[in-house]
Amino acid sequence: MNFEYKETIDKQRELVSLQKKVVSKSLVSALKVFLYIMCLAIVTGGFFGLGVIHGIIKSAPSVENISIVPSSYSTTVYDTNNKQIAKLITSGSNRIKADLKDIPEHLRWAFIDTEDARFYEHNGIDIQGIGRAAFIALTTLNPSEGASTITQQVLKNNVFTSWTEEDSLTSSLKRKIQEQYLAVQLEKVTKKDVILETYLNTINLGSNTLGVKAASLRYFNKDVSKITVSEAGVIAAITQNPSLYNPITNPDENAKRRKKILTNMKDAGHITQEQYDEAMSDNVYARIKKVNNKLTKSDDQVYSYFVDEVVKQVLSDLQEQKGYTYTQAYNAVYSGGLKIYTTQDSDIQKICDKELSDSANYPYAIKYSINWAWSVQNPDGSVDNYSEKDILNYHRNSLKESSFKLIFSSKEEAKACVKAYKMHLMNKYYKKGIDKDKGYAEYENLYYNPQPQVSFTVMDQYTGYVKAVVGGRGKKNVSLSLNRATDSTRQPGSTFKILSAYAPAIDTMGYTLTTTIVDEPFSYSNGRAVKNWYSGYRGKVTVRKAIADSMNICAVKTLTDITPQLGYDYLCNFGITTLVDNRVEKNGSVSSDIQQALALGGITDGVTNLEMTAAYATIANQGTYTRPVFYSQVIDSNGRVLLDNTTPTTHTVLKASTASLLTQGMTSVITEGTGTSAKLDGKMPVSGKTGTTSSEYDLWFCGYTPYLTASIWTGYDENVSLSGDQAYHERLWAKIMNQIDSVKKYKAKSFKMSKDVKKYDICSSSGKVAIKGVCPTSKSEYFAKGTQPAKCTYHSAFSKKSSSYSNSSSSSGNSSSSESNGSGSKSGSSSSGNSKSGSNSSKSSSSRTDSGSSRTSKSSSGSSSSKGSGKTSGK
Repeated sequence: MNFEYKETIDKQRELVSLQKKVVSKSLVSALKVFLYIMCLAIVTGGFFGLGVIHGIIKSAPSVENISIVPSSYSTTVYDTNNKQIAKLITSGSNRIKADLKDIPEHLRWAFIDTEDARFYEHNGIDIQGIGRAAFIALTTLNPSEGASTITQQVLKNNVFTSWTEEDSLTSSLKRKIQEQYLAVQLEKVTKKDVILETYLNTINLGSNTLGVKAASLRYFNKDVSKITVSEAGVIAAITQNPSLYNPITNPDENAKRRKKILTNMKDAGHITQEQYDEAMSDNVYARIKKVNNKLTKSDDQVYSYFVDEVVKQVLSDLQEQKGYTYTQAYNAVYSGGLKIYTTQDSDIQKICDKELSDSANYPYAIKYSINWAWSVQNPDGSVDNYSEKDILNYHRNSLKESSFKLIFSSKEEAKACVKAYKMHLMNKYYKKGIDKDKGYAEYENLYYNPQPQVSFTVMDQYTGYVKAVVGGRGKKNVSLSLNRATDSTRQPGSTFKILSAYAPAIDTMGYTLTTTIVDEPFSYSNGRAVKNWYSGYRGKVTVRKAIADSMNICAVKTLTDITPQLGYDYLCNFGITTLVDNRVEKNGSVSSDIQQALALGGITDGVTNLEMTAAYATIANQGTYTRPVFYSQVIDSNGRVLLDNTTPTTHTVLKASTASLLTQGMTSVITEGTGTSAKLDGKMPVSGKTGTTSSEYDLWFCGYTPYLTASIWTGYDENVSLSGDQAYHERLWAKIMNQIDSVKKYKAKSFKMSKDVKKYDICSSSGKVAIKGVCPTSKSEYFAKGTQPAKCTYHSAFSKKSSSYSNSSSSSGNSSSSESNGSGSKSGSSSSGNSKSGSNSSKSSSSRTDSGSSRTSKSSSGSSSSKGSGKTSGK
């Protein structure tokens, strides 16, 4: 029994052992199958992976077809002294190219030692760096350690520029593989220093700067070549995270990384311990703050009125002269790395800015207009936009306040008006059930403009170079905003008398400065009376006097005589581009500026300050119009001349003799006429013309010296009367010009006189050339060759008659004496005839052919006036 029991137990154990062997064998077999499958999968996956990688590499751009040179650079704008006055930038263009030789070695090593320590050793990718980054990622579960080489970063920033839009791991991995492949290929054909230079010109260094040169200027206001070791640490610290390590907004974070960078440089032997200690003790962030405060105060992100106009003119010229599309021109200006050399004289511009912004130069209490923009985004995504024009329409139409104007006594009053209108609009939204809790959002800008406003332009009449321009007073809030000197069209008033009437009359119709015109009741052809700015009439006056005293009736008579068509043609030739002829308006009416009121500036659309300045500069330049320009040259990024204004664009408008006569005639405006407040200090001569429109809405003075031409306009943006002091703009003009003369050291000299103009003494009684020692009184006047009157016969006749009587009284009465005095008798007879001739001369003063003649006109000889005739001149 015991044997059997033992035998049974042994057999059972044997059976269990057999089962274990079977199971074990099965497990081994299964494991072998699994391992086989895994190996097969790995091999297959490897081949598949290699195939995928091969496909990714194959789809990468060829190294021969890529460019690592950044295509976008900021454009730099310079004044006449080659001083930078602005930088034109758009997204991704705020970089300035620096050659590697100009970048200090310590700045280069600051980047290399931290970003790519084996840059000069690897072939484009850093295997050791990749391994280190992978190990850190696996051990810390934080893949924060980068392994991209400088070469890879160059490709990332200049070839794979859409990496910021990657939205999946797959696309990121694909780009990374191509990046590494191209890095190796690139280093086969490109020198390391070229890659490094490109990198240092490409990297994002915060505050909208790209590259070390732009960053050096932004943070330290110095050229990159002068960056210290301490400053190099600051700049190199930014690149890993331009927002986190921005030295302006996060100086503490930047300081931490700067310390690491300086330590890396010291450990690598690229700076000494002494340099390290000196850098660490440097209070570098105080300097950065100071530079930033200066830049912030200068509002350098808002371009000046002058730079605005430079941009507009370059954009226009690129399209007109080079055939660019607008997009091409825009890209060239804002990201083409151009150098624009402007005509701005910063000394003159500074004077203009200072005086025109000084409220003490304006006799009126400051009032305010507004620029307002309010956008409301509805829950459905649509946007409603409102502006100050909507406020105006609301008051005039809905509230029936027909005389309402957007002129306020204070900013508070203006703000309250805006708030009230917004409440009116909000009620509409509330009624629709729209509020902020239901997806409503709003965006608002509100700017205040001091009133009355002003514009000013200074131009070199000989070159066409605009030296300074001011488009308004008060803070300029945005670039490319309204420029009242170049954009706003205002009624010109009496400044048009010279351009439309007297210039063509003297140039082509035989008028002289002594031609007389009768100031008497006169009407337009439509029967409406022409009114002077003064009461009554002054009778017969010379052209010079009519100009000096800005006599309306005389100007209209002159234009009527020469015809409004001729006046219109001359204005167009003077460069006035805003005139209209037979324009059909929206209401069906027809507008034309070819009418008698043209003489007084009564036109449909008005004129710009810039065009008025160029027109008067034409007279100052001996009758030659010169196109006003805001830049002399534009140089492209390769150093080639793209646009050139160094040769003026000109055409002849007047004979030089006419220009000289007008210049001399307008000096009387300053010495004895309506513009005496524009007289300059010392003996600097001024020639110019005042202008005032109906209801005193606009005040002008356009004038020039032998050096410069300048025009000032002042008035409210909306038509509001400037009753009271109407000469303050002349004083302001003179104040500015006096300072310009002082700063530029301009010495007083006479106006250039045409060789065809000569000065004569004119007899006060006859209006003819005075006979020395015979005519009792005379006055000097200028005449173009061949237009001077004949010698005075009035006093010569009396002289001969007196001599005849004297001879008769002393004669003996014999026949021979009588005969001998026959000639005297004839002479006496002749004297009588000459006396009659003198009478006839007086009578002939009503004819229109003699230089000293009177000009009379009938209203019927002019064409009918248009709607612009309502905006006529004062003085």
